[in-house]
Amino acid sequence: MIELLDVARTWPGPPPRPLFQSVSLAVAPGEIVAIVGESGSGKSTLLNLVAGLDRPDRGAVRIDGVDLATLDDDARTRLRRTRIGFVFQAFHVLPYLDVAHNVALPLTLAGVRGAPADPRVAAMLAAVGLADRAASPPRELSGGELQRVAIARALVHAPAVVLADEPTGNLDPRTATVILALLAERVRAHGAALVLATHSRAAAALADRVLVLGADGLVPGALA
Repeated sequence: MIELLDVARTWPGPPPRPLFQSVSLAVAPGEIVAIVGESGSGKSTLLNLVAGLDRPDRGAVRIDGVDLATLDDDARTRLRRTRIGFVFQAFHVLPYLDVAHNVALPLTLAGVRGAPADPRVAAMLAAVGLADRAASPPRELSGGELQRVAIARALVHAPAVVLADEPTGNLDPRTATVILALLAERVRAHGAALVLATHSRAAAALADRVLVLGADGLVPGALA
């Protein structure tokens, strides 16, 4: 489902800073891979490359066999809307939409609105413990609740690829456990591929594989 072949990325300067070289990775449907590494090693950048939000300096990124380099900007946007769910570390919850409409956004962008979308949004809000917050504006939510909104939005359209950047970083341990279980269940039930960047032992323990990102690429490892 996800393939990276000899991918390299340098952070633009001044001065330019090499992040990683020769990253190769294959993630199968239903598989969970945790990416760990020091702060600044490029974990978030790697997820952005998989999502087509950034472009590698060298190498290929493929989603379900499609090389992202062959797609124009519109095609990349369509692929993200239909095939990818992204949990951003900074939430990116839209302040002018209530919780339900934030969660519904991937469905709205795909043309699924009203009655067909409502049960899916309600089920996802219930799954992340926010059923009573559907009409709330984001400004009334805590950081942990905003994280749950972001996770619900990433999963509501049953994407083939789920990318999560520190998905439990703003959650208390009990809620983090629930959210991690939800991510794992949805990914495996729908045959999606999940790649998560994390510093969390609990999140890394969820994964089928833990890989350490360094300047020379990915190597098998564990959270120190």
